Amino acid sequence: MKKASLKTIAEKMKNMDFCMMVTQDGRQISHSRPMSNNGKVEYDGDSWFFTYEDSNKVNQIKKNQHVNLIYQTDDMLFIDCLGKGEIVKDKDILKDKWVDGLDQWFPEGIDTPGICLIKVSAQQIKFWHKEEEGEYNS
Repeated sequence: MKKASLKTIAEKMKNMDFCMMVTQDGRQISHSRPMSNNGKVEYDGDSWFFTYEDSNKVNQIKKNQHVNLIYQTDDMLFIDCLGKGEIVKDKDILKDKWVDGLDQWFPEGIDTPGICLIKVSAQQIKFWHKEEEGEYNS
């Protein structure tokens, strides 16, 4: 697999919104769920996801920081991002990452009780797109 730049990866990801986030529980059993990174973001190696602090995924990340993000598009682009997850509750960061439409899940905006962000910092990203493939390592 040939090396790819973060810029190349970011260009491929710019309009991707939903992914499958995979975490592991204390028994090393994988759990996946669809998550939105709010689409059309300038990817810089970090992915951000709003959630509630009492969710299973947050509890799993607190115990095991390894997170996989798996993206796919209709035109056969597949991206696998292996990263390190952390929980962020800083109100300034929440405000900076907030986008319209999130209030349907978080009715009081960034003041919704229990709201937090999951930040996934990429350590390795692989992509496959038709005949092309590449890998980025941070």
